[in-house]
Amino acid sequence: MDRLRQRADFLAVANGARANSAAFVVQSRRRDDDGPIRVGFTVTKKNGTATERNRIRRRLRELVKRLDVITMRPHSDYVLVGRRAALTCDFATMLDDLRSALHRLDRQPKDRVTRPHDTSRKPN
Repeated sequence: MDRLRQRADFLAVANGARANSAAFVVQSRRRDDDGPIRVGFTVTKKNGTATERNRIRRRLRELVKRLDVITMRPHSDYVLVGRRAALTCDFATMLDDLRSALHRLDRQPKDRVTRPHDTSRKPN
């Protein structure tokens, strides 16, 4: 299992399927190549100070380490977007939520078409 590190990869996964949880959002995208599963982690500044964001990120990384690789689809990219609730949630609950989110992503249609962003709108 590898890590996602480039912004373009994160943006590509953001256009894919997603599953919500109280402590995080899981985004996924299938790839056409035969590469390994790649996982990325992100926590926005609205979730707290740098120390809190790092703690959220560490908890998310540990979740993925303890997860069975079998539950993740091969040749896929995943991004876990941390929420503030990840600081206080029970770790076992978060692990169950991640398993259930991956299961929900697996049940989504294989050829799900994602809508492109509407670029004709002007930002406020």
